[in-house]
Amino acid sequence: MTSEIPHRVPVLIAGGGPVGLAAALELAHHGVRSLVVEPREEVSWLRPRAKTTSARTMELFRRWGLADAVRDRAALPVSWSDQAVFTTGLLGREITRFHGCFGLDLAGSDLAAEPGQQIAQPAVEQVLREAVARSPHARLLTGRTVGAVHEDGGGVTATVAAPDGTAEQVRAAYLVGADGAWSTVREAIGVTYEGTADERPNFNIVFRAPGLAERVPHGPAVHYWVLHPRRPGLVGRLDLRGTWWCIAQGVTEQQGGADPLGIVRGLVGADIDAEIVATDPWKAKMLLARGYGTRRIFLAGDAAHLNPPWGGHGFNTGIGDAINLGWKLAAVLSGWAPETLLRSYEAERRPVAERTIAEAARNMATLAPELADPRLAGTDAEFAAARAPVAEAVQRTKDGEFHSLDLVLGYTYRGSPIVSGDAGGRLPHRWTAPRESLYDRLGRGFTLIAPPSAGGTPAFAEAAAGLGVPLEIRIDPQAASPGLVRPDQHVAWTGDVPASPPEILRRAVGHLD
Repeated sequence: MTSEIPHRVPVLIAGGGPVGLAAALELAHHGVRSLVVEPREEVSWLRPRAKTTSARTMELFRRWGLADAVRDRAALPVSWSDQAVFTTGLLGREITRFHGCFGLDLAGSDLAAEPGQQIAQPAVEQVLREAVARSPHARLLTGRTVGAVHEDGGGVTATVAAPDGTAEQVRAAYLVGADGAWSTVREAIGVTYEGTADERPNFNIVFRAPGLAERVPHGPAVHYWVLHPRRPGLVGRLDLRGTWWCIAQGVTEQQGGADPLGIVRGLVGADIDAEIVATDPWKAKMLLARGYGTRRIFLAGDAAHLNPPWGGHGFNTGIGDAINLGWKLAAVLSGWAPETLLRSYEAERRPVAERTIAEAARNMATLAPELADPRLAGTDAEFAAARAPVAEAVQRTKDGEFHSLDLVLGYTYRGSPIVSGDAGGRLPHRWTAPRESLYDRLGRGFTLIAPPSAGGTPAFAEAAAGLGVPLEIRIDPQAASPGLVRPDQHVAWTGDVPASPPEILRRAVGHLD
């Protein structure tokens, strides 16, 4: 993290949260320099923000060699729990539970190269900062903000300002706005959100309560949903040393600020001693940018989309943006793809965000207040009478929140201008040897996977050499037919679509004429 400002860079990134850092690391993965500008000098640890890193995001971290570092930094080992328990209180009676939540049970599965990971966003961000600091291509400049932005035919000129009011100009070929919901980059290019906000208030609390875990009768769980009619919400562990988080649903900023300890005690179901570490009132938003950028300026992460946290998708969707945009910028700047490739960024990522927002909104339609039955807080007989119908309602309405691999691993770029036929999905995963994923055998550019009997591989190599496209060829006895895999592990073409190798490669790198 340096205070020296390079005044010319290929890519300037406004915002050094996880999405901006991921964009820089993806560019560095392909040997392209970038400068990340971030106002915060240090990572803030008070509020955990996102707590679920999906299996797909962990696969993408594996590409950079960071999956193990993220797991090592996690306070909750992936093996600790994959369950979500619905109760009348943290210390109360169990109603029902889910297993295999958030892809945490995928270790060793052929479905994914990595299971998901429960880890607070600041810990992920710190790992990414350290990776940027080690990179010869990426630089992080803290304590500064990107202000005025001017785009012309040759690039972007941005003002980088310090807290004392001094400012310098940076010239870049491209600018990535990963500067959050209040994005100055989005405002500078005149793009607005469309969508709605949920008016129901929520109140987050981080608290310390050593010894509380030993009193919980339900065993380890990543979520404890409290369906108490008077204090509905969620509770979870941030670490194994007594730090917890909770979300009180239907609680305003005024109510929460007046008695946060009372809220914690209500969710726990006992008058415990607890230290309040941080609080955070919020309302869920379902917002999508009307456009993802201009010719040389692009939006990513919260600057492009906001969704409710239910299901744990928002942060992960932003990482997907960074990888998709990053490899394409690198291809253009390295000279092996035309600038028209960048048009596919919005065409591919905006529908994913739209689907994610819709799914998170469906998860939000039924929260703890809607599931709480007054009889759950009553006598044993009243609880017994209510338990079965409430458990059925929970299983029916909340299963998709905890089991969403169809979205996490199954989103597709089918219909993209750079995808042929029905391709566009993530390359189906399998293990090729103990601890060796098929993904570990892919090149950094494009990879042609072909069975031994497939003809045409020399023609692909010749076409790639002629176009200057980086291509590695992998002969795979288990492959049913040839497939062209992009740098982001999505399939651009499969052998069931007849076309010549030059035509296939030209389309995959954005020659859209």
